[in-house]
Amino acid sequence: MSTPIRAASVLPARRQDIELQTADGLTLVGELALPADRDPVATLICLHPLPTHGGMMDSHVLRKAAWRLPALADLAVLRFNTRGTSSVRGTSEGTFDGAVGERFDVAAAIEYAEFAELPALWLLGWSFGTDLALKYGCDPAVTGVILLSPPLRFSAEEDLAVWAGSGKPLTALVPEFDDYLRPAEARDRFATIPQAEVVGVPGAKHLWVGDAETVLDEVVRRVAPGTAVPLPANWDGPMEFGDASAYADRTVAAFAEVPVTGPEQRAASES
Repeated sequence: MSTPIRAASVLPARRQDIELQTADGLTLVGELALPADRDPVATLICLHPLPTHGGMMDSHVLRKAAWRLPALADLAVLRFNTRGTSSVRGTSEGTFDGAVGERFDVAAAIEYAEFAELPALWLLGWSFGTDLALKYGCDPAVTGVILLSPPLRFSAEEDLAVWAGSGKPLTALVPEFDDYLRPAEARDRFATIPQAEVVGVPGAKHLWVGDAETVLDEVVRRVAPGTAVPLPANWDGPMEFGDASAYADRTVAAFAEVPVTGPEQRAASES
């Protein structure tokens, strides 16, 4: 029987709780989801939005990627909480470090994926996670990067230069009505990376509410080009349902009045 895929639909996969060990001695909690009965064709390493503004490994686009893409696109999806971040999976050790100490978190995730012999490692960053990807993700083991709502707040021109020199594919999905960086400006900012592809998404906003399916289609189009898109809207087979109610107060919108401290403000406060 064919069943519509809804926001809380969880399609079959081999799922396991994992722990990442950072070079500075922290344990980070996460999950690895693999196709249920075959090897993955590629891997997404997910870097979540700003934890001080509700971001975590279960932020809705990343959660839907893990719940759907192992079954629909034969992808492995690795999600984890950066230092000091909590979700239903648990709380990672350490404290938020404003995109400084998080370099060790990104390295730990890449190292885990390499050790597990996962194929074709792609970084999937969202908001703050895009800055982590740009600053610390241009690793020899990484195939490419997909950026969702990149604010370019913590990353700098020298970080973009590293990606430019690498030649690795970089795609930025930029909402038409983003709060921080909109398509026209994004094209200007990413122009220093010859291979960068900036895709403006009409009608979308920073949180991608109502546009998760568009995001997943665009991700799969690049990471698993052998998979037909748009992805199916129905599933023939077993399906479970996740409980997202625990995250009702964990959206970025709920933290709208909390200031986001970037490198300039951090430097001023330390001087």
